[in-house]
Amino acid sequence: MISKEKKTAIMNEYARTPGDTGSPEVQIAVLSARIQELTEHLKENPKDHHSRRGMLKMVGQRRGLLAYLKKKDLERYRALIEKRALRLCLFKRNSNIGKLKAEGRFRDH
Repeated sequence: MISKEKKTAIMNEYARTPGDTGSPEVQIAVLSARIQELTEHLKENPKDHHSRRGMLKMVGQRRGLLAYLKKKDLERYRALIEKRALRLCLFKRNSNIGKLKAEGRFRDH
């Protein structure tokens, strides 16, 4: 669970206007922080399947928000991907990984 202060800081960083809490950029950033914290939790508690399911639902929700943002405003999508340093291969279901590697947009982790 992310703290209220951390969530507020993320909202202020990604807000398009002061007080913005609902734009796709803010929602994606908050979901990414929650996913990151749950990932750390699951490393320590590998048998916690309930939290794993919740995390996977958040990943799906984030993927949907990214798809929406990409469809509505490609420049905002690209700026968010750069700023959050998200791996593009996570959000392209039919991606050609070889092509992404050749372009330098795929990081093998």
